[in-house]
Amino acid sequence: MELNGTYTFAAPPELVWDAIMDPEVLANILPGCESLEKVSDREYAGVLNVRVGPVQGKFSGAVLLSEMNHPESFHMDIDGKGAAGFVKGGGDAKLTFVDGQTLLDYSGEAQVGGRIASVGQRLLDTSARSIVRQGLESLDRIIQTRLAPAPAPEPAPGEAPPPSTPPALTPPSEWDVALGVVKDIFEEFVPEEKRPLVLGALGALAVLILVWLLKAIFGRDD
Repeated sequence: MELNGTYTFAAPPELVWDAIMDPEVLANILPGCESLEKVSDREYAGVLNVRVGPVQGKFSGAVLLSEMNHPESFHMDIDGKGAAGFVKGGGDAKLTFVDGQTLLDYSGEAQVGGRIASVGQRLLDTSARSIVRQGLESLDRIIQTRLAPAPAPEPAPGEAPPPSTPPALTPPSEWDVALGVVKDIFEEFVPEEKRPLVLGALGALAVLILVWLLKAIFGRDD
């Protein structure tokens, strides 16, 4: 499985780099992340709860950083395994400052095995791209928050103003992540000209299910 792409941050490379290297930030932007801790300056260990199609499972693994050139580039190796299978791979990231913005270029390859690989290559690729996209969008929101911290409350008369602090990080919910993956899968698998028809059919199905549930609850039969 290959992953590559670009993302633009309206922030300097140093701020983007610091956010990427912050384990608290990573734990709150990685979809399905249950825990993440910094083992050393270049190694992280954590647990991810990943769903790909009908397969879901927890993966325990490690992330090792190397070839670090602050704040321009780094290499990342990942190694994770769980009851649903395993994932192992590596990739490179490059940060370039262009016209007041930071362009992130990333590329990598991963080997996936076990039950999670049984969903098929296309679904696996689409789900992986969706998870990366959602993670980068969450990272962007955190970076923008750091650029514009929340205003400090008004001090009481005679008191010194308290220092302003950014709002607490909130990890994405499983529901939000699942909706994002479903949206990307829908756009990947359904041709644009057929989407209105498919959405209409899904809407009709939802209405039928709702009617059936109401009848089941209230015991009404026609």
